[in-house]
Amino acid sequence: MAEKMSAGEVEGALSGLEGWAKTEGRDAIQKTFKFADFNAAFAFMTKVAEKAEQMNHHPEWFNVYATVEVTLATHDAGGVTSLDVELAGFMNEATA
Repeated sequence: MAEKMSAGEVEGALSGLEGWAKTEGRDAIQKTFKFADFNAAFAFMTKVAEKAEQMNHHPEWFNVYATVEVTLATHDAGGVTSLDVELAGFMNEATA
């Protein structure tokens, strides 16, 4: 199991993750992705789903048309871990 990161470690990780921020009221990170249309948003979600399955680490996300809201936390660890940072980085790369 991945270990929960300290607040300082999370802040350090966020400095390298464009657009990601701490989630208010819980130990998690979040980002909203905006795409040109539903097909682009769904293609992104499909790509991320494959990576999440490989990692056995799944995001909390919500999709409406061209917007995908993502929250990442490792429930077993009770907060943000390196798995969340890795998946967040992958998501950013998937939009590049």
